[in-house]
Amino acid sequence: MVALAFAIVYLVWGSTFFFIHKALAGFEPFTLGAIRFTTAGLLMLGWYAYKKYPIFDWSVIRNAGITGLLLLYIDTGIIIWVEQFLASGLVAIMAASAAIWFILLDKPKWKENFSNLPTIAGLFLGFFGVVMLFGEQVALSVDLAERKTNTNGLLLLMFGAIAWTIGSLYSKYTGKPDKATPANGMVGTAWQLLIAGLAFTITAFVRGEAEAFRPQEIPAQAWWAIAYLILFGSIIAYSAYIWLLKVRPATEVSTYAYVNPIVAVLLSLLLTDEHITGIQITGLAVILISVLLINWTAYNLPTSFKRRKPDKTGRPRPSLRSRIRNRIALRTGNAPIKL
Repeated sequence: MVALAFAIVYLVWGSTFFFIHKALAGFEPFTLGAIRFTTAGLLMLGWYAYKKYPIFDWSVIRNAGITGLLLLYIDTGIIIWVEQFLASGLVAIMAASAAIWFILLDKPKWKENFSNLPTIAGLFLGFFGVVMLFGEQVALSVDLAERKTNTNGLLLLMFGAIAWTIGSLYSKYTGKPDKATPANGMVGTAWQLLIAGLAFTITAFVRGEAEAFRPQEIPAQAWWAIAYLILFGSIIAYSAYIWLLKVRPATEVSTYAYVNPIVAVLLSLLLTDEHITGIQITGLAVILISVLLINWTAYNLPTSFKRRKPDKTGRPRPSLRSRIRNRIALRTGNAPIKL
């Protein structure tokens, strides 16, 4: 299930940047968010009500509201807005900075993350890759107005990535332990979608988008794109992401942000007239290498700055992993593992 959830988040969310671009051909940005998230939230809540899950737990709704506004209304709203004038591949690459903020803002994991040489190297390498992309996009601007627009868009994406990180960590660490049931987790995800959808709807009315909405004038391609975003991007992939935050370390889950650009860039190259420059490809490669470094511990390789202290015999003390495996072997009656 973990592997499947990662595959969904990696691949489906990587494709959503492309489909957002397609949907914007017929929808205004906040109208797009309103339809996407309100529909997804209502569908999920309706299903959970049919399954007789408790859907009106106010503590769950409160936490879901905070998470939904940070993740979906602020960050995804910024992504939708910026894709009006920036290429979807570049937007996906800039969104990769979220993985950096996960390391910097995940305070309970500071000791583990910052005593880990590959993680720190990956942090700085990933940041360097993002800076490469930021600088080139500004440099390519033809005039001052376009340069200012691109700069503001990239800064907004950075702010959105921070909001996404804060919301994700809030979702991971909040909630009463006695209420941390699978049903509450799924219902909370539905409320996150619905509350974000309501915020998008209010904004669409304030900006006059709702009054100008003409469903009959929207091309079929845009409707298919928003249907994909509702079903796959919101209901399936977002649910998988929230579940992964509960069962895996946040730093590990955050690697989706570095893998999504691969899918986004490939779709942009294959299905649109967008062009990817050599510096962008180099920056993407640098970012992917940083993913490998951030997840170095997954390959059971030594990472600590400190050398293990020797035991009473003068030999190096076994690693925690080795001691755990040895204890399990002893308790299960199997032959002890030779250390």
